[in-house]
Amino acid sequence: MSADFGDNRPDLAAWWMPFTANRQFKADPRLLAQASGMYYRTVDGQEVLDGTSGLWCVNAGHGRAEIAEAVHRQLMTLDFAPSFQMGHPIGFEFAERLTQIAPAGMDRVFFTNSGSESVDTALKIAMAYHRARGEGQRTKLIGREKGYHGVGFGGLSVGGLVNNRRTFVTLPGIDHLPSTYDLARNAFSRGLPAYGAEKADALEGLIALHGAETIAAVIVEPVAGSAGVLPPPVGYLARLREICDRHGILLIFDEVITGFGRVGAPFAAQAFGVTPDIMTTAKGLTNGVVPMGAVFVKRGVHDAIVQGPEAAIEFFHGYTYSGHPVACAAGLAVLDIYAREDLFARVAALAPLWEAALHGLHTKAHVIDIRNVGLMGAVELSPREGAPGARGYEVLVGALAAGLLVRATGDTIALSPPLIISEAEIGKLTDILAGVLAGIG
Repeated sequence: MSADFGDNRPDLAAWWMPFTANRQFKADPRLLAQASGMYYRTVDGQEVLDGTSGLWCVNAGHGRAEIAEAVHRQLMTLDFAPSFQMGHPIGFEFAERLTQIAPAGMDRVFFTNSGSESVDTALKIAMAYHRARGEGQRTKLIGREKGYHGVGFGGLSVGGLVNNRRTFVTLPGIDHLPSTYDLARNAFSRGLPAYGAEKADALEGLIALHGAETIAAVIVEPVAGSAGVLPPPVGYLARLREICDRHGILLIFDEVITGFGRVGAPFAAQAFGVTPDIMTTAKGLTNGVVPMGAVFVKRGVHDAIVQGPEAAIEFFHGYTYSGHPVACAAGLAVLDIYAREDLFARVAALAPLWEAALHGLHTKAHVIDIRNVGLMGAVELSPREGAPGARGYEVLVGALAAGLLVRATGDTIALSPPLIISEAEIGKLTDILAGVLAGIG
């Protein structure tokens, strides 16, 4: 979609954009200028329905005055305070409020600035935990194929997206579980797929290979998001939990995408009835307004590390902006919105309608799978011969031209609208997408 900039076209050269085909984009830029509620507005004034919550993060919708006002008050009260050997009240208040919606027992919170930082923090906590208990040889980490855990060297290493890994050096001591993706058995599943729980048993093979005494943690997304919305097979997460418990391995859930209502509960851990030892979050934590992440930790993991001489730093890790007061203010305002509007329960109520609307696209040409859970969804297209990803990109561009923002992951169209979406807007979203799919060759 080309924008008519007139004499005001910005110079696009200086910004090296992330995860973007920069030359392709700058030849025909797609620029969003405003946002309110469920909609963006482009630089040329077109209204665009947000089908992706920005980038999985604007759960409460755009332009919330309550968040802006809270941020302004905090900026004029305490704009920044160090968190190394100092503290500030709002950081402790926010951490306490977060523990009130966390899975039972996960009542310690370490603040970061992004999902990537949350993952690397969680991996360090896992290693520090075993070291504190006299098992410092437990340094190996197990991720999963098709997993995405951010772009830090830790998250990149445990992640399983090929293009993210092949370009960079990864950390040693890493292995991967097989992906749960199983198109042959699970295509067009509604909710959690029926087949694949046995894939968790591959962990037993990795334990036999490496030795349980060398493995610190297993990290998985409860729902693999960036790989194209892959819900866990029924029983899969519980089986991982049981194997980790039996071998003394920590289980980490990466809930950067699934956290804060996306699957109809505060966290996927609660929705699926499996509690990890460590849980990474970001995105919906502040509604995307201010960058922030948070790592939730079970009390026992925390207490094993926070011991020894009182004057000694227990965990040599942190960031200048950990627990930034302005981010905390935004987060508190967001928690108030979630509670006041009962958005998590709203997702659970809307999920059946969302499911039915998405699966109504199954007859469209090139559609080979549709997946959904909560207010997440994916429509997978068969790749064009010799041009993988081309159909997905055409849908991305075509949908934007038709007034809908989607996310293309290769030839998979991923959807994750704000939790405030109405029934009518769900219908509008799928109607637009149906029209775009009908025109794709």
